[in-house]
Amino acid sequence: MSPFFVAIFVLMLQNRSVYSSMIRQEAKKLGFIFCGISRAEFLEEEAPRLETWLKNGMHGEMQYMENHFDKRLDPRLLVDGAKSVISLGINYFTDKVQADPSSPKISKYAYGIDYHDVIKEKLKQLLTVIREKIGEINGRVFVDSAPVLDKAWAKKSGAGWIGKNTNLINKKKGSFFFLAELIIDLELEYDVEPSADHCGTCTRCIDACPTEAIVAPYVVDGSRCISYLTIELKNEIPQEFHGKMDNWMFGCDICQDVCPWNKFSVLHRQPAFDPHPDMLNLTKSDWEELTEEIFQKVFKNSAVKRTKFSGIKRNISFLKIDN
Repeated sequence: MSPFFVAIFVLMLQNRSVYSSMIRQEAKKLGFIFCGISRAEFLEEEAPRLETWLKNGMHGEMQYMENHFDKRLDPRLLVDGAKSVISLGINYFTDKVQADPSSPKISKYAYGIDYHDVIKEKLKQLLTVIREKIGEINGRVFVDSAPVLDKAWAKKSGAGWIGKNTNLINKKKGSFFFLAELIIDLELEYDVEPSADHCGTCTRCIDACPTEAIVAPYVVDGSRCISYLTIELKNEIPQEFHGKMDNWMFGCDICQDVCPWNKFSVLHRQPAFDPHPDMLNLTKSDWEELTEEIFQKVFKNSAVKRTKFSGIKRNISFLKIDN
């Protein structure tokens, strides 16, 4: 190779390093707790796992999981000329709890404004900054609403390992964070050292799951998960789960609450994720007598609206039989 081409190659590598460093710095300014970068390529290890999971019907009624199989495994089919997948995490951990311990429970992630809206806006800001500082970059932002295997990409970028409960776990941050991606057509400096698995012999998440949704280490039967039963399932909750819902009305935090690595979780600093002032103070009887007017007021911009008023009433009625 001629000295000229060597010099060009070195300059390209330097630019990749500078660009990657800049992106990480800007992500941190926007409140992301980690930012990992991977080469956009086919996820060979995930392909057979996803195929088996779907064939075993572990996605329940989530028929959309069967769509776009190839796109879920190859980001280059989502963004023309894709070169890099930027994986980001944003903390939502809180120590705030519902005042009435007998109230139907809501997962921490749904306390505040819908995370899709909050994070998507931050991703758009990050993409804007990248374009301002580097030039015209083709890219798309993704927040849990497109065929992207976010946990696989976060793992690949070194952000953590996928635990036995199939959540991404970060050694310093735990697992109470949202994941998102920015896929762009720019070569960057890639994180090539995936995190080691630190679950060891621990089985706390498996032992604690009241519906036995974690059917084997690293395998979750989504159709048995309380989050699926209270949010994704549109039909009636199967009778076999009576007495097994642990009073969860929307989502579930059990497998994260018992995870030893979440002793490292720190309180989030995102005002958007703070709960509506009325939500935590609703009593058990308030929930059982919930009106659509109160539902719309308290959950106006919340992810809880995904299950709709009728879904929440269904869930509360199902729990009422248990109690």
